[in-house]
Amino acid sequence: MPDTYNIRDQHAAYFLTFQVVAWVDVFTRKQYRDIVVDAFNYCADNKQLQVHAWVIMSNHLHCILSSANGTLSDTIRDLKRHTARHILQMVQEPAESRRDWILYQFKYAAKQQVRNKDFQLWTHENHAVEISPYVKDMAESKLHYVHYNPVRAGLVERPEDYLYSSARDYAGIEGLIKLVMW
Repeated sequence: MPDTYNIRDQHAAYFLTFQVVAWVDVFTRKQYRDIVVDAFNYCADNKQLQVHAWVIMSNHLHCILSSANGTLSDTIRDLKRHTARHILQMVQEPAESRRDWILYQFKYAAKQQVRNKDFQLWTHENHAVEISPYVKDMAESKLHYVHYNPVRAGLVERPEDYLYSSARDYAGIEGLIKLVMW
């Protein structure tokens, strides 16, 4: 992984991308998106994670996060581990019509890594980009990028119309995840 995408300052805000292996469209199902939402809220309540912006797309999510207690990397690791475990449990249930195909993709991805032995949901990279207070409009640019993802994908006309995004909060509509707004 390129050194430039590492989280160096555990207190700084970062623009991050969490991607599902093989770009599997896991998050087309509400129950999987809700696992991610619940995990973010848990980390905000119990691990001092500060969520500044977020959006869940079909096979990845973008977010801007920081940590009030300086454990951003650890919190992200725990969040990804927790969501992977719970999503994998749900995928293995008979109700998931794509079960065999999804598990094949996750098993194949795990075989390519020494860290996983059975299945891998998330790629190991987080594509972390520090939001520098010294770069003019960087925070606003990343916030715009996060919120306009569903618009660019043709899912909605306006960012605030997409339920699984913090654009709702920034438009004055209560969203699903507890935010620390800018």
